[in-house]
Amino acid sequence: MNLIYNSEQYSVVEFGADRSLDALRFGGYEIVDKGGKREIFIAGILAQHFRRDVNELIAGEPTMQEIDEFLGSYDALMSHPVLLH
Repeated sequence: MNLIYNSEQYSVVEFGADRSLDALRFGGYEIVDKGGKREIFIAGILAQHFRRDVNELIAGEPTMQEIDEFLGSYDALMSHPVLLH
């Protein structure tokens, strides 16, 4: 587990690949919307696409606001409330 991004609005934790767990076969990411107090865990193909999109975003040396806007595109998928974090 590795905190890879943290701003006032979002945090992203990366979970390494674990071949013994099907859900983490390719690794995964937890994205937390701090203001909305909700989160999502993505794994599998969605995690692979997220990793690719993040690599493309980082290549352009984005601002923190641009990264938050990118993470905001996952807001519609976030349905789990953050109770303790």
